[in-house]
This record gives sequence, structure tokens and C-alpha cells, in this order.
Amino acid sequence: MAGDNPFRKRRFRLPRTPETHQGGPDPAEGAHQAPDAEDSALLPSPGVRDDERGLPASLEAGDDPGRFTKLAAVRRGLRKGGERARAGVAYVADRIIESAPRIPVRDLATLRAQFPGLGPEQLADKLVAGAANATSTVGAGIGAAAMLPVPPAMPAELAAEITGVAAIELKLIAELHEVYGMRPPGTLTQRSTAYLTSWTEERGIDLTKPTTVNAALGGQFKRQLRQQIMKRMVRNLPNLTPFMVGAAVGAVMNRRDTKALAERIRKDLRRRQIPWEALPELPPLEQPEDPKQLGF
Repeated sequence: MAGDNPFRKRRFRLPRTPETHQGGPDPAEGAHQAPDAEDSALLPSPGVRDDERGLPASLEAGDDPGRFTKLAAVRRGLRKGGERARAGVAYVADRIIESAPRIPVRDLATLRAQFPGLGPEQLADKLVAGAANATSTVGAGIGAAAMLPVPPAMPAELAAEITGVAAIELKLIAELHEVYGMRPPGTLTQRSTAYLTSWTEERGIDLTKPTTVNAALGGQFKRQLRQQIMKRMVRNLPNLTPFMVGAAVGAVMNRRDTKALAERIRKDLRRRQIPWEALPELPPLEQPEDPKQLGF
């Protein structure tokens, strides 16, 4: 009977695809391929945001184009600043060279008449004290002008101070050479160039060495002059401090620098000094047609 036979459950089988009947992929091979597919699904695709890790980090440090733009802008700014500084120093150097022959210098006879009864050292002390007071006044005046500084006016104030101080110190150097009997030969222009060389190199003129007397305004001399001007500018930067602080600083620093320069010049001149009684009679110094007014 049909009911005597035990009921057997039939397995539910999926219909096979034709590839299965034709020797398709082995299930074991599919099992080996499944982890790779899962791993590839876990890796973030390029440019896709991951909420846990944020944007993908770049492996190269120089991928930021804005960084190179900023560096290029800084380089351009530094280069332009250096060019403006060099142009300013060259301008001041040209003004000093132009004004040197216009500085009135008193010869020895005039100095002895104005300061009777003084010997060479006492007369030199008088000249140094007067020049130090004059440069101190210039420094105080520029410092007072910088009380309410306007940035575009600061370079002009600094250039005016350097030019004024240089003129006073050139006059002092020329008159110290007169006091110590070391007047350089030549015309007014040649003597002015020699004094300018003495100011640039911060030493006295040696009449036994023609190179120190017959100085020409060549490239090397102008480079040395620009270096001296740059050194003075760096030292005089505190003079532009506002609120009248720069006035006091400028007065003290200019007085100190002028005295230090005069001491170095006098030290050189003392070694080669010619006594007044041994000096030959020298003609009066020729005065410039358009003298520069120094105020002392």
C-alpha cells in the first residue's frame, strides 16, 4: 500500500545553470575568491570621503600650490626690499660726494686766530667738542621729527641725518688735518676726495702714500662709501623711535660716534704730526663758491 511506504523528504535543489553542467567554476575556487572581494570592498576608493578618517592624506609634502605661491611672494618682496635699500644707500652716497666740495674748511691761521693761546691738542679738543655738539643736535632733531612717524617719511629722515652728520664730520676731519700740519696737496676737489676717503676708512691721511691722497671716485671707493653709509644707517635706526625717545637716543649716539671717529683720526695724525714752527708757509684754503651751511 502506498501508506506502508515511509515518507521521504525531498531536498529542494536550485536549478543549475548551463555553466554548471558544462564544468563551471569549482565552489572551492569561489570560496578562495570571496575574501578578496570583501577586502576590496573595505578599501576606500580615491576621492571618496571616509567619515572616520576624513579626506585622504596626500603622500607628497609639496602638493599644496598655495604654499609655493606664498614662498614666491616672500622672495619677491625680499628682493624688492633689497633693491630699494641699495638704491637708497646709493642716493645718500651721491649726495655726500656732491656736498663734500661745498663744505667750508678753516685753515690753520684762521683757527689759531679764532682760538688764541691754544696748542694743537687743545685746539683739536675744541674742534671735536663743537662737531660732537653739532651732530648731537642733528640726531635730536631727526628723533623729534619721528615723534609721530609716517612710514614713507622714515627713509627720508634717516637719509637727511646721515648726510648732515657726514658733512659735519668731513669738516672736522679737514680741520684736524690743518691742526696737525697734514694738509693734503691738490685742488679743492682733490682735497675733498681725500677727506671723504678718510671719513670712509675712518683713518687719517698719510701724505707719504700717494694712494691715500690721490683717491679717485672709482668703483671700489664707492663700494666702501656705501658700506660705511649702511653701517651708519643701521646704527641710527633707533633714532626713529617715537615719543621723543629717538631724540635722546640720536643725540647720545651721534655724539659718541663723532668722538670715536675723531679719536681714530687724531691717533693716526699724531704719529705723523708736523709741529707748527716747522710748517712751511701755506696759502689760505680756497673756499667753495656755494658753501654748505652747517650751522657751527
